[in-house]
Amino acid sequence: MKITQKILAYFLLFSLICSSAFAQVQISEMTCEHKQNPMGVDAQNPRLSWKLKSSERNILQTAYQIRVSLNQTFDKKNLVWDSGKITSGESILQAYKGTALQSGKTYFWQVKIWDNQNRESAWSNAASWEMGLLSLNDWKAQWIEPANQVMAEVGKSPASMLRKGFSLKGKIVSARAYVTSHGYYELSLNGQKVGNEVLTPGWTAYQKRLQYQSYDVTNMLRSGANAVGAMLGEGWFRSTLGWTNNRGFYGKRLGLLCQINVKYANGTEETIISDGSWKYTNETPITVNEIYDGESYDATREIKGWNEPTFSDNQWANVATATFDNSNLVSSEGAKIERIEEIKPLKIFRTPKGLLVADMGQNMVGWMRLKVSGAKGTKIVLRHAEVLDKYGNFYIENLRTAKVTLTYTLKGEGVETYEPHFTFMGFRYVSIEGMDLKPENLMGVVVHSGMKPTGTFECSNPLVNQLQHNIQWGQKGNFVDVPTDCPQRDERLGWTGDAQAFCRTAAYNFDVAAFFTKWLKDVAADQRPDGTVPFVVPDILNKIDAKTVQGSAGWGDVAVIAPWTMYLTYGDKQLLETQYPSMKAYVEFMRKKAGDSYLWKNGSVFGDWLYYKPAMNSHTEPDGYTDRDYLCQAFFAYSTHLLQESAVALGKTEDAKMYAQLFENIKKAFNEQYVTPSGRIASDSQTAYVLALMFDLLPQNLQSKAAEYLVKDIKSRQNHLSTGFLGTPYLCHVLSQSGHTDVAYDLLLQETYPSWLYPVKMGATTIWERWDGQKVDSTFQDIGMNSFNHYAYGAIGDWMYRVVTGIEIDSKSTGYKHFYIKPEPSTKLSYAKSSLNSPYGEIASGWELKDGKIKLTVKIPANTIATITLPKGTNEATEGGKTIAQSGFQNIKTIEKGLEFDAGAGEYVFEYKF
Repeated sequence: MKITQKILAYFLLFSLICSSAFAQVQISEMTCEHKQNPMGVDAQNPRLSWKLKSSERNILQTAYQIRVSLNQTFDKKNLVWDSGKITSGESILQAYKGTALQSGKTYFWQVKIWDNQNRESAWSNAASWEMGLLSLNDWKAQWIEPANQVMAEVGKSPASMLRKGFSLKGKIVSARAYVTSHGYYELSLNGQKVGNEVLTPGWTAYQKRLQYQSYDVTNMLRSGANAVGAMLGEGWFRSTLGWTNNRGFYGKRLGLLCQINVKYANGTEETIISDGSWKYTNETPITVNEIYDGESYDATREIKGWNEPTFSDNQWANVATATFDNSNLVSSEGAKIERIEEIKPLKIFRTPKGLLVADMGQNMVGWMRLKVSGAKGTKIVLRHAEVLDKYGNFYIENLRTAKVTLTYTLKGEGVETYEPHFTFMGFRYVSIEGMDLKPENLMGVVVHSGMKPTGTFECSNPLVNQLQHNIQWGQKGNFVDVPTDCPQRDERLGWTGDAQAFCRTAAYNFDVAAFFTKWLKDVAADQRPDGTVPFVVPDILNKIDAKTVQGSAGWGDVAVIAPWTMYLTYGDKQLLETQYPSMKAYVEFMRKKAGDSYLWKNGSVFGDWLYYKPAMNSHTEPDGYTDRDYLCQAFFAYSTHLLQESAVALGKTEDAKMYAQLFENIKKAFNEQYVTPSGRIASDSQTAYVLALMFDLLPQNLQSKAAEYLVKDIKSRQNHLSTGFLGTPYLCHVLSQSGHTDVAYDLLLQETYPSWLYPVKMGATTIWERWDGQKVDSTFQDIGMNSFNHYAYGAIGDWMYRVVTGIEIDSKSTGYKHFYIKPEPSTKLSYAKSSLNSPYGEIASGWELKDGKIKLTVKIPANTIATITLPKGTNEATEGGKTIAQSGFQNIKTIEKGLEFDAGAGEYVFEYKF
């Protein structure tokens, strides 16, 4: 007994020692292709990422080992890849290199690492990924369509319902559904909705890329009788899109492709497919469904049990089968569109005109859920608006032709719950007709792509905090599978100029790696043979068979700017490689247009869109105007420079040399055409100076002069900006880079029009399309184009992260493997702090000014190194009661802006006189 106790004691001691050593480093947030445990992966060599956590400082990974198995025991029989110990500090996007992966298979993986103290971690918990259908031969299903469908007029478009009963024999161990459609679909099994996604299959350049979704439906099926049902709606496929008469742009007929693969315990398999045996009806409760106009649902027309096994479909008609080239099928790789959160109405009130209105308190995107009871046939009509007019009345004129209306007809059977299926709205206010509803009858359902929040920003100014809130909500409301320009009116299109202006800010606020990976492939798919990039992607403004489409400077450049930005942010070289042909094609398009003069002209359709422009008697052009040919030349140079940087990153040596020389030729032509010897620039606008400085187009001896002219213009306007979509994203960055951060703060904190805080003072909860969407007297700007949820001007957000709190990427060490913490505090704020969940873990930076001292708090994630700059710091600065030199930091040196040094992983608090 004593010997047993002694052995047990030694065992417990040994376990404690081992667990203590292994606990130093923990592995977390394991992802495959930017997603946690994804299904439907179609990458032949999926890339795996993980993060390290440790309470110790200066932890780095020095080696890793990955193993992949067909089960979670990782026994030798089921092991498909063991990388062995690989000496590397990389922990993001490491490619699988095992045996060929098979369609529909689930793969489990683990990783362990060695740190820079030569300690070996325990194996991580198992994560997984599941392959999609890798070959067209894997698809057994047929396309099916309601046989007698006719594309209805707008406002007369009922949904269709399709179904099939089937029997399964034996114990089910696994079942997967693979589904896509022409139009929206909603799939159900045995009466229950499949999956948590909405607005499926999403929006892509359908003619080249149609996404399918993969679902685990094992627990939804049973041995014996089963039923599969599907509803089909107009969706992006067939609804009218934009303001043109293009109904049915992608096709005139809705259809479904559905395949359910079932595996039994005895090892046999069975496949349930969409085919001619399915039945359908168009006599459905959804009598109208349109993206812009909304949905009408008549509950008295409900067909009870229509998607359950016991239902008799003898009165339903047979579907028609159709043949399509399925080579455009791709597994869904973006962020799923989901119900993200719910918002209760703040209040319900009567407007001066007597309309009953619910105030949600937030300009949101999604829809309302009704929970009501009443007499059969009672009709409730909900209309949606972003703002109230100056008198407090419901305002919908800025929605143009979009009706954005929900109509629900009660069936009169107790408490009824309804939310729409095939539409979405952008709104803060909801008018109610038909019943006197109370707040408990309504719930706002927020819908957008399921991007994981990654960034936070806060400071001592509550208006700036509201601005940050508005930036994030503008992103949420407009990132609905594509980066749209507005979610409320008859538009909601993927405007390329907006996306290029905002993509850097977007990547601070949310994890947009998967979102942009998907959308940028559509940019390339819709790009024309001559390299032109359409105004919107997916491109519904031009006929699919058009030979050429006119592009616009600053819009088409998204093909270069966004891939480069995503590469910097996420370290995804594969994305850069994938997009490189598109990037190169766009630059070559501009080169061809410019010819031997290297001057690109007549290539700007939109100019510096929505710049501040009241007419000035002393000017021939409106105030703030920037010459459009100048904009062409500036962006021609910038995209060429980024393409050259991309070529370097990808090891394309000859291209790198060629585009470096092209950039110098463009720059030379730019200076000869647009710059005077004194540093004056054509147009003499804020945007003109901003782009010249940001894009490094001026000789060094003129840069400070140009910055002075910019500052002079800002000061002459009493610290107001006059920039539009192209100049605004870079304005404060240029000021900071030229030593005028104080002026940038003045612009950020400006509360009167035009400024970022003016809409905040006017009660905005999202970013506006125009600087003065609602004027000081509460009247409105042009009703033809006046969105109150339009994210582009939210691009100031990345300056707040990158300069105010100083979290900055090192372009030579992408994905934040090495990064900078170099805040630029101002006494105009007493504190500011931000955080970013980077690919390697959480980065944080915050400062506080008090009694002539500054306290800077920094967090550096494991497996990274940061170069920290203490603004105005000296050797007297301390961390943990010790000087910087005593604290073991590396590469300490005094620079113009303060004290600079390198720091490893850990949490630090620096204090010194400021």
